[in-house]
Amino acid sequence: MSPFLSIDDVSRLFGPNLTTGEKIAAKLGSKVETRSVRAVSDVTLSVRKGETLGLVGESGCGKSTLGRLIAGILPPTTGSVTIDGKPVMEKGTKVTTRVQTVFQDPFASLDPRMKVGDTVAEGPIAHGLTTKGQSRDYVAGWFERVGLDPDWAVRYPHQFSGGQRQRIAIARALAMQPDVLICDEPVASLDVSIQAQIINLFLELTHDLELTCVFISHDLSVVQHVSDRVAVMYLGRIVELGPVNEVFGTPAHPYTSALFGSVPKLVLDADELVHFETIDGEVPSPLSPPSGCYYHPRCPLATELCSGQQPATQGVTELRAVACHHFEQQLAKSTA
Repeated sequence: MSPFLSIDDVSRLFGPNLTTGEKIAAKLGSKVETRSVRAVSDVTLSVRKGETLGLVGESGCGKSTLGRLIAGILPPTTGSVTIDGKPVMEKGTKVTTRVQTVFQDPFASLDPRMKVGDTVAEGPIAHGLTTKGQSRDYVAGWFERVGLDPDWAVRYPHQFSGGQRQRIAIARALAMQPDVLICDEPVASLDVSIQAQIINLFLELTHDLELTCVFISHDLSVVQHVSDRVAVMYLGRIVELGPVNEVFGTPAHPYTSALFGSVPKLVLDADELVHFETIDGEVPSPLSPPSGCYYHPRCPLATELCSGQQPATQGVTELRAVACHHFEQQLAKSTA
C-alpha cells in the first residue's frame, strides 16, 4: 500500500533563550555564543491509510515535538509533512483540518470557562461541518460515540473525572472528521483501570472510522497493544522502525534492546520477583550532542566507527529499518 501520511526529512530547531545579561552584552557589541536545540533531526516516516504507528523513546527524545510537527501545531525548520500528497502546513500556517490531536492532559487542553458541548462544537461550526442550529445534535452524536451521556454537554470540564475528560477530548478531535489522529500520551495521566477503557475505545474508533494514527507513548505495553508498526526515537532521530511484533521480539538497535530491557518484569522462578536493567549513562544534552551515532557513549557495541560516523538508515528486512553500524551483531544477540 502507498503511504498516506508522509513525513519527509523533517527537522525542528529551537533557538536559544538569552538571559537579560546576554541580551545587554550582545547589544553592547560583545560576542555571545548562541546554540540551538535540534529537537527533531532529519526524520523520514510514512504511514499507510488505516495504520497505527507507535512512537516510543525516553522522555525528552523529541516524540511530542514530532507529533506537533505532524499535526501542524509547530512548523518544521526543514522538511515537509503531507497527507495524501497535500501539505499540512504552508508558509508556517496549518492549512488543513484533516489531522487532529488528543493531548496527554485533558484538563489542561479543555477550556475551563466553556461548557464541554460548546468546546466540541466550536471547531466544526467554524469550518462548516455543522451549523450553530444543528450543533446540539451533532455534539450529541459524538458524545454517544465516545460513551458519554449527551445531556452532559452543558457541564464544565471540572465536573468530570479524568477518563470522562479524555473522552470529551477525543470527541472534540473526532468531531472535526479527521483522517489522521495524533495521540500524544493519551492515557498517561489516567488510572490504570481507566487506561484500559480509553485504549479499548481508541481501538474501536480507529477501526470503525478507518483512522490513520500516530500513537506517542513511553508505555511500551500500550504501544505494543495498539500499534501495527513502531518507531523508536533517540535524541531527535529515528533509530529503528518496523512491525511491532518483530521490533519487540528481536530488536535490531542496541538502544531498542536497552529500552525494552528497562521495563520491569515479573520473574516468578528467580530470587528477585521483579527484574529490569537500567540503561547505562545519561542522555546527552541536545545542545551539544555526541559526534557520530548519538547513542555511542552509552552503547555496549560502540566502536571508533560509531563515534566518528553517523550511521545511515538501512534495511534489515523489507519492512524493517535501523540506523546502526552493528545491527547484525545486535540481531544475533536478540535471537540467541
